[in-house]
Amino acid sequence: MKISTRTRYGLRTMIEIAKSDSTHGIYQKDIAQNQSLSFKYLDQIIAALKTAHLVVNARGRKSGYILSRKPSEITVYDIHNAFEPGIYLLDCLTDNYKCELKEKCQAVGFWYNLNNMIISYFKSVTLEDLIKDKVRIE
Repeated sequence: MKISTRTRYGLRTMIEIAKSDSTHGIYQKDIAQNQSLSFKYLDQIIAALKTAHLVVNARGRKSGYILSRKPSEITVYDIHNAFEPGIYLLDCLTDNYKCELKEKCQAVGFWYNLNNMIISYFKSVTLEDLIKDKVRIE
């Protein structure tokens, strides 16, 4: 499983927006500068986050961005799903993949359980956890 660049940049963008304490939101140019992202690429990231209803414009067209919900209500899973359709370690775990060996595969349970552990972890970590530095390397 490899996390896409769009998902990684989306997470960084959401952290940047969540850290902003301005009632006018944070401007895209500031996000791009603070995160060393291309303004044009950030356009695509912001569009996906808006489509997923994770961010909104603070006040009209020329305003900055704010979160649509509290940081404690937005999970890493929500952000991931703005860019990727679910989390699947292997193709055989998706509904639309046909595998002739699936019924006889003795490893499928292992992969399925590991996949569910990853999904659970993504769902357990909120944006608030990230901005308050509660997620640490152990």
